Amino acid sequence: MTSLVRHLTFDCSDAYRQATFWAEVLGGKISDEDFPGDPEALVTAEGMTLLFVTVPDAKSVKNRVHVDLQPQDRTRDEEVERVVGLGAKIVGDHRKPDGRGWVTLTDLEGNEFCVERSAAERSSAE
Repeated sequence: MTSLVRHLTFDCSDAYRQATFWAEVLGGKISDEDFPGDPEALVTAEGMTLLFVTVPDAKSVKNRVHVDLQPQDRTRDEEVERVVGLGAKIVGDHRKPDGRGWVTLTDLEGNEFCVERSAAERSSAE
């Protein structure tokens, strides 16, 4: 028998705040059992469950694992604008003149994630 990934866990300083951001990004939902000030918060979205756990340590180095997002109903650039509007910050722009590439951003607590091209953008480029 093998294992499956139950959820991806993020250490953070404010679990509920982080969960709120990621629920907005993913179009997901925070567990009905989680409230502001709780030490943990769970976000369920299509294809992914994220768990945020409050810890006393601040983030100090680049993530060794990160989330790559592929927009479903908008372009990569529209999605970058949307998540920046939610509070993300662009830390690396790897878009190429031919339309390929991705953008690296950070969430509210500095965790890196990337936004890639949508499936429609990928298929139209082939």
